[in-house]
Amino acid sequence: MGTEPAYVYALVNAIAVLIIACPCALGLATPMSVMVGVGKGAQNGVLIKNAEALEKMDKVDTLIVDKTGTITEGKPTVEKMGSFDNGFSDSEVLQYIVSLNNQSEHPLAEATIKYGKEQKADFLKADGFNAVTGKGVEGNVNGKKVALGNAKMMEYAKATLSKEMEEKAQFFQKQGKTVSYLAIDGNLVGYVVIGDKIKKTSAKAIKELQDKGIDVIMLTGDNHDTAQAVANELNLADFQAGMLPENKLQEVEKLQENGKVVAMAGDGINDAPALAKSDVGIAMGTGTDVAIESAAITLVKGDLHGIVKARNLSDVVMRNIKQNLFFAMIYNTLGIPIAAGLLYPFFGILLSPMIAALAMSFSSVSVIANSLRLKGSNID
Repeated sequence: MGTEPAYVYALVNAIAVLIIACPCALGLATPMSVMVGVGKGAQNGVLIKNAEALEKMDKVDTLIVDKTGTITEGKPTVEKMGSFDNGFSDSEVLQYIVSLNNQSEHPLAEATIKYGKEQKADFLKADGFNAVTGKGVEGNVNGKKVALGNAKMMEYAKATLSKEMEEKAQFFQKQGKTVSYLAIDGNLVGYVVIGDKIKKTSAKAIKELQDKGIDVIMLTGDNHDTAQAVANELNLADFQAGMLPENKLQEVEKLQENGKVVAMAGDGINDAPALAKSDVGIAMGTGTDVAIESAAITLVKGDLHGIVKARNLSDVVMRNIKQNLFFAMIYNTLGIPIAAGLLYPFFGILLSPMIAALAMSFSSVSVIANSLRLKGSNID
């Protein structure tokens, strides 16, 4: 042992143990991976608000998607507008629709306004505008009570939808089109057919997510025939139509009660409650501010492939965190017994505090270097 008293060696050992037991790298393991991962996501158009969303995305087994603006482009166009021969001509139906919609900011309303201007329609005096969530809009146009929207809106406006009218609408709905009805003073007088193309990336993204074991469910406020047409094109077996905002929220809660980890993707005000309630809310960057504010992840490009990227990013980040924890602990696990004098009785070796400090530094450097590897990860 040399000429030094025993307590000197004990003190050296104690200092070495204290240094090498310091969990500096352990404190870096998770934050470093998350920080680099969030930056990697931003570079790929996936904006992540918090680390919890990144962690939960790895555990998601059910994805709920809205249709309009999420699966579809969210750029609707009017394909046809006509009357039901109730004393109103096609041009009058157009007038009432654009005059009422002129006070709305909904994408479908904007499509009709654009069409009306192209057709050089005259805008009538309108007031008393009111949007009925998940159903349509109402107001007074030219002194008449006017309602425009889906079948639920007609029921709300006490306008009778005949079988002949339903069959006419179904012809377009089975092609994946959205049909809105126009009622004036409680009488159904016309309709407008609006189309919205499915995004080119939607089918591929849904297939990739399904291959990862994620159940994809489409919830839409559109009618069953329109939803069925879109679901068929995307090979989606699970969908629900005629969903109001509260119905979407209830569906999220129901799945969570059944033990599912649910992600919700949407772009509109109607999706905000479900986005906020889901385990991971995903908003389209092309959608409304309310939806973006309610979500934990925002997809800048507004397409479903961004969800694939978010899932892949979550996978690599969580794997990287586990690697970091290994690097953080392996030096401590091996070094502490040696610093405490495990090898001294056999080989006469004591761990110098300087070597202990170097080992601790290697631990931190290993964690940082491993975290930075995430920059080169492929999450497409």
